[in-house]
Amino acid sequence: MARAVVIGANGFIGSHLVDSLAREGHEVTAFGRFSSPEPMYTASGVTAFRGDFLNRSDLERAVHGAELVFHFLSTTSPATAESDPSLDIRTNLVQTVTLLESCVAAGVGHVYFASTGGAIYGPQGREEYVETDPTMPVSPYAIGKLSIENYLRYFSVMHGLRSTALRISNPYGTRQPPHRLQGFIPIALRQIAQGKPVVRFGDGSMVRDYLYVEDLTRMITSMVGSTPQHDVYNLGSGAGHSVNEILDALRRVTGVDFEIEERQVPATFVDRVVLDTTRFGTEFGGLELTSLEAGIRETYNEIRGQRNA
Repeated sequence: MARAVVIGANGFIGSHLVDSLAREGHEVTAFGRFSSPEPMYTASGVTAFRGDFLNRSDLERAVHGAELVFHFLSTTSPATAESDPSLDIRTNLVQTVTLLESCVAAGVGHVYFASTGGAIYGPQGREEYVETDPTMPVSPYAIGKLSIENYLRYFSVMHGLRSTALRISNPYGTRQPPHRLQGFIPIALRQIAQGKPVVRFGDGSMVRDYLYVEDLTRMITSMVGSTPQHDVYNLGSGAGHSVNEILDALRRVTGVDFEIEERQVPATFVDRVVLDTTRFGTEFGGLELTSLEAGIRETYNEIRGQRNA
């Protein structure tokens, strides 16, 4: 079992990843600001490291003695990166380079980075995207992710730091913070729970690849303990659903015939993104995935529980 540090451990994906790694018996250190009274992860035996991603000293102390580092923290969302592209560069990009420098100095064996599969390929009009397709991002958020992927290659060549970029599709599920305003399914479910209209960009024909978060973290932990053959992997469900199909599923799960508020599609939105996950499945094996409606139901139950608490 490995000594693992999760950067962004009190976030949506990071907290689930902490739980998944701990279940597999790894020694986990959870790095985050921990602004909430209780950590979002539920696993016991986890070492909480309260620190600031923007502080080099905190990063150096956090990764000291680590064998694996999982970088799952982002200081921006797609919306905030678009409103201020330089913020993404000054915080995410620059501090990730600082983190990688700290990993080299600490002798970390492997870094796993949460990239994006939902936007990094850009508007190429393909039915599915494989890892060897060109990357043509048009949003600041995705441009930043690709820049970090390139820095991972630099640190591999210059310093021998092994790394894997995980191009994650559209994850959804429990523990998505409402203030992040990221993730169509949880945002829509919160609107439904509050009796408000659901915002839909365009006519609802946009297609995305939705992956339940616990399936995602099981995919990630299945990679640990082996030496990946590639430096980039698509992680998704491999199936596309239009926004209108998602809205129909939300109606079935919630039993609510909610109203739709239509807005103009932002210029940086890609019309269709579905990920081909053959590379991952061939190397690490297939996993039985949570059905869309089952994942939505788990997410909705949590949101309703929060409102009733």
